Amino acid sequence: MTAPGGRDSIPLVAGDDALLVPGRSCGTCTMCCKLMVVPELKKPQGTWCTHCAPRSGCTIYETRPTSCRQFYCGYLTSPGVGENWRPLHARMLLMKVDGGIAAVVDRDRKDTWKQPQYYEQLKAWSRQGMAEGWFVIVRVDKHVTAILPDSDVELGPMESGEGIEIGWHPTPTGTRYEAKKIPAQIAADAVP
Repeated sequence: MTAPGGRDSIPLVAGDDALLVPGRSCGTCTMCCKLMVVPELKKPQGTWCTHCAPRSGCTIYETRPTSCRQFYCGYLTSPGVGENWRPLHARMLLMKVDGGIAAVVDRDRKDTWKQPQYYEQLKAWSRQGMAEGWFVIVRVDKHVTAILPDSDVELGPMESGEGIEIGWHPTPTGTRYEAKKIPAQIAADAVP
């Protein structure tokens, strides 16, 4: 999907400590230790890291892998994200992905993103994203749903290397949005 505005206008910022929203910290939240993939530890998404003491922190914090050192969720780095998105309470975390925003959801609370306080915000971001050239997805383990302004599209399990194509076209009743999964080889060939 290409549209004016590009990725710089996505309301989540990837970060380092200089980008942390004043007054926000991880505190007792360790949801990233469950929801994120940690390649250096061969830790898959959706399982607790063996080095995590839930609600306490990382037991190898001083020597934690680079992917952990470089990750900050959208709640910590984005002033426009409200307190209700604190991962410990929301049971999901927001993160910037190539071309958009992902809400990565705890499989033990897989429908939490459908609660009105989250769903309405995801839809608002989707409307903004379509106007600015980025998209919104929800991910529960490998299962991905594209959040579009007029619908939600179940894309099913996404494997490494697969991509997402989001588009729109005018109809007599207004704009129609669509999303589809792109096979890995086609996605790789599309990268400039």
